[in-house]
Amino acid sequence: MHKFIWLIGFFFVLTFGRAQELKATVSINHSQIGNSNQNYFKTLENALRELLNNTSWTSTKFSNNEKIDCVFLLNVNSFENNSVSGTLQVQFTRPVYNSTYTSPVLNFNDKDISFSYTEFESLRYNPNSYDSNLLSIMGFYVNMIMGMDADTFALEGGTEYYQAASSIASLAQQSNYKGWKQGDGTNTRYYFVNDILAGSGRSFRKALYTYHREGMDLMADKVEDGRDGIYAALTDLVQIHNTRPNSFLMRIFFDAKTDEIVNIYSGVMDKNKKKVVETLNKISPLNSSKWNNL
Repeated sequence: MHKFIWLIGFFFVLTFGRAQELKATVSINHSQIGNSNQNYFKTLENALRELLNNTSWTSTKFSNNEKIDCVFLLNVNSFENNSVSGTLQVQFTRPVYNSTYTSPVLNFNDKDISFSYTEFESLRYNPNSYDSNLLSIMGFYVNMIMGMDADTFALEGGTEYYQAASSIASLAQQSNYKGWKQGDGTNTRYYFVNDILAGSGRSFRKALYTYHREGMDLMADKVEDGRDGIYAALTDLVQIHNTRPNSFLMRIFFDAKTDEIVNIYSGVMDKNKKKVVETLNKISPLNSSKWNNL
């Protein structure tokens, strides 16, 4: 991101109707296991793209410019007898009002991906049943994306989607696949949705709303007011830090936002800048080398 790419109105006008459908890009990297199964993974890639983009995840239809831009990048590290394992990078961005810029909201790497898929198998999602780990993983992240996206437009607007993701996780616990249960680690799907729905998640969700609606969405017309909103969002995150330093949700936030915050505050004069740097060093010390260069 360049310092401020706030080009107003000529190419894109954002309407604030809710964006509940996806415009998903799917990529599968299987270089670690060689190129002998190219057709299989190309078929899987196409099947996932069709599932994500053509499934009616909600009852409301929206136009193309209202859909959520997201990326699913599967890195395969083992493959045998139609069983796949690896990691999944899930990313999505959110348009900024009166601008051509899109702001990153999620950049999460799920390291416990494993599933079975038979080539040319039809992928049909049913929210009320556990049909396969692949479908559960996709349905889970779709709902987490829609929940976080909704939270950036309305305070706690994504609750129904998080609840749907939680139901998917509960159903998937009947399987032997990792990532769905409390004992499977700390940076897992289980904790992702449970932490957001827990009491401490309210400050995280408030920060998502404040950062985007009272921060980024004002940047095109009122830069200083926009930076005030960013600072207010960071103070929301202090509440999480005070009770759970280096929490999973804090890492979720800064994995997406660190570079953007650096670009917003680099080389500018701002009345809160000193406090911003102090707050960032407190709540995200792993990025202190970046904060101290502001």
